[in-house]
Amino acid sequence: MERILIEKLKTKFTNKDQWCLVVGDLMLDRYIFGEITRISPEAPIPILKKSNEQFRMGGAANVAANLSGLGIKTTIAGLIGKDINGENLTQLIREKLISTKGVIKSKGPTTTKTRIISGQQQIIRIDEEEILLSLDKNSIKKILDLIKQRPSIIVISDYAKGLISLELMKSIVKTAKKMKIPVIADPKGNDLEKYKGVTALTPNKNEACTLTNNKDRNELALEKSLKKARREFDIEFIAMTQGDLGVKLITEKKIQTIPASKLKQVFDVSGAGDTIIAAIAVGMMANLTLQDSLEIANIAAGIVISKVGTTPIEKHELINELEDGFHGDKNKLISEKDLLKKLSHHHINKKKIGFTNGCFDILHAGHVSYLEQAKNKVDFLIVGLNSDKSVRKLKGNNRPFINESDRARVLCSLEAVDAVIIFDDDTPINLIKKIKPYFLIKGNDYSINQVVGHKEIKKWGGKVELIPLLQGRSSSKIIKKIS
Repeated sequence: MERILIEKLKTKFTNKDQWCLVVGDLMLDRYIFGEITRISPEAPIPILKKSNEQFRMGGAANVAANLSGLGIKTTIAGLIGKDINGENLTQLIREKLISTKGVIKSKGPTTTKTRIISGQQQIIRIDEEEILLSLDKNSIKKILDLIKQRPSIIVISDYAKGLISLELMKSIVKTAKKMKIPVIADPKGNDLEKYKGVTALTPNKNEACTLTNNKDRNELALEKSLKKARREFDIEFIAMTQGDLGVKLITEKKIQTIPASKLKQVFDVSGAGDTIIAAIAVGMMANLTLQDSLEIANIAAGIVISKVGTTPIEKHELINELEDGFHGDKNKLISEKDLLKKLSHHHINKKKIGFTNGCFDILHAGHVSYLEQAKNKVDFLIVGLNSDKSVRKLKGNNRPFINESDRARVLCSLEAVDAVIIFDDDTPINLIKKIKPYFLIKGNDYSINQVVGHKEIKKWGGKVELIPLLQGRSSSKIIKKIS
């Protein structure tokens, strides 16, 4: 996964123009924690000494919590009862800043799962639920009216409690297709007809076997059945989760497995599927490739299963986990907003900040030597990197040879570089004015008066520094030689 992807996630996850509609079975997860201290004298059963009790969002509500945690504006649609559990669940949803415009009060009880846990071991689960036989027309209309408000994506979280009926799904898919809104569904049961026309299905392996009536669980037969189902039911792709084996992706052109992330200690797998579908939705909203979206989903699921109970992913956790995978270049590619925050700390501590810039199209020994010399003069070296758009303006439509993602990735790997920021303008003058570096650094093939920002830097007591360049090293010469 490219390092530039992390920066894309940081910016895209907070896009205020995008929002997600989650439709599905709402649940309240109740956890009673304690410690077993002895066996009851009344019967051969353990006695739990209760230490605390927690309420969490479950089912479709947990999907919405994951989306909200990743910075996505979210509205939820589903049923809750007119009971204390419904009140508790509504409060949790609102605390997550999730809109309850689609929440419908029902006559039945709020679906509630009570888990009793000793240490980190679940002892027993108690379910309170009532399967819905049908959803009335007014409720269906309420959900369809939300779709007409144009969400960026619709997530269906089917927990087989009766809300996600054939009638409702047909209406959702028909309305969404008219408005070109993708629909991804976490399915239950054996009725593939119900999910006809969705953009994607995200079953786990057991659910996939049930959907395709694969009783002997033969791997090759399952792949064949899923390929056939995808084609016959007009589904763009199927992403089958396989626990520590990763995700199997079935598209029109191929079947491939996206490996799971390196697993942490597994405490509780409940809610992992909710995190997977939420992360895929976010990746699609951010216009990432399908493979990158699934890789992110695997990483996000790996984080939540390392916690006890149903716990949604948080944006900072996912970004930190992605950045941890880049070792020396962790946190180096940075947004303007985050860079200025970081620099405020350096300015307070009177660290010397240096700034240089360039296209760095085909990085060579001359660049490396130049950046090493620049770093020797400062405490913190920032490299402004011309974006692909900027390079085209400066050097013509046949440049750059190397895209901005790859150029940034290589720069981030250099020990001399502390931060990389990509800019679209012809020159970095706007960045220089905001950063206010102590040293403005360029090669000695420039004169001081030719350096962009040489006048401005004097205003805050900074200096222009010209670095000797290695003779005979130049991207242009390399490109000419290759040509």
